[in-house]
Amino acid sequence: MSVRVARAARTARAWAWGWDAGHRRGASNSSLPPPGVVDVAELLRDATTEEEGPCGATARRLPGQCSVLLFPGQGSQVVGMGRGLLRYPRVRELYAAARRVLGYDLLELSLHGPQEALDRTAYCQPAVFVASLGAVEKLHHLQPEVVENCVAAAGFSVGEFAALVFAGAMDFSEGLHAVKVRAEAMQEASEAVPSGMLSVLGQPQSKLAAACWDAREHCRSLGIEDPVCEVANYLFPDGRVVSGHLEVRTAQTVLPLQALRFLQKNSSKYRFRRTKMLPVSGAFHTRLMEPALEPLARALKAIEVRQPLVSVHSNVDANRYAHPAHIQRLLVQQVVSPVRWEQTMHAIYERKRGVGFPRTFEVGPGRQLGSILKSCNLQAWKAYSHVDVLGADEDPGLDPAL
Repeated sequence: MSVRVARAARTARAWAWGWDAGHRRGASNSSLPPPGVVDVAELLRDATTEEEGPCGATARRLPGQCSVLLFPGQGSQVVGMGRGLLRYPRVRELYAAARRVLGYDLLELSLHGPQEALDRTAYCQPAVFVASLGAVEKLHHLQPEVVENCVAAAGFSVGEFAALVFAGAMDFSEGLHAVKVRAEAMQEASEAVPSGMLSVLGQPQSKLAAACWDAREHCRSLGIEDPVCEVANYLFPDGRVVSGHLEVRTAQTVLPLQALRFLQKNSSKYRFRRTKMLPVSGAFHTRLMEPALEPLARALKAIEVRQPLVSVHSNVDANRYAHPAHIQRLLVQQVVSPVRWEQTMHAIYERKRGVGFPRTFEVGPGRQLGSILKSCNLQAWKAYSHVDVLGADEDPGLDPAL
């Protein structure tokens, strides 16, 4: 076996994780997942045998032989996700282990809903996380060379946790426990201050920054102190998501949808092509999520974070993680910082003219990240595929980009 293949085998095996690592270490910190999680590291062990060799001797691969994995975030969840994964080896063990960590039947909720429950932040983030890693298992079963030749990964918001688990930076059970803590804390923050998110499709002459400023000034003119209206997601050129208050309670009244409604009512003034309220429960990736910072920081502090075996890009600055300490710090900061996904796509796919692009696989529910990639880099999108998590028994596996 060549050195390159041996290293690829180690990378492929990185997502075998060691799910009960926290229990095996005998940790008693309450931030760790509960004991009794099965040893899914054994269940997910690759059949490939590894041959050791000097790491610096990796053979050069052509771009078309490499792959990039993209992990979706909240908003991609749909009842039935996971059904297209259950016939692949070890996926049921994924969900069984998740049940031990979460304390409820995530597979039942994912398959049968109801949608209103699955849409709740506390449930949908773990659901998307586990379904995405189940999609990796499916991809590894159908096309193992894709996982073995992965050179980079990125995840949108909570998807970044799945990308890090895939890359071997943290164990599955500990990563899922951190996601659980994060989701519940963000749900609580959302309920404390009713807030929401507005997608804005602009054009080169749009004036989004001025619009957000004017929206905040409008709120201040109504006596609202410190209103929130700011970009939370940079998706693609002229595609943004703005977060803000859904309503602001004062001593006298409740003022609904002040900042976001202002943007919608004045969309033509700021030359927006389209605006749409998103079906989410909070102003994610803004300072309204600050109450979630401390619980997540505690959970991450109790986790052993390692250097990723493939490049993983941070939502906060679009850069590759250079050190495990950066992972813990930036995952916390991510909760109150905008997701710089457009910048991440440029960082991953930037290359000299004439150099080919890697194959890209969206692993998890939905095709939103593929659509964004198409808007960011059409040439890279031409090598995009989606790993379906919904399909019926006759599901053929990988769906090419439409």
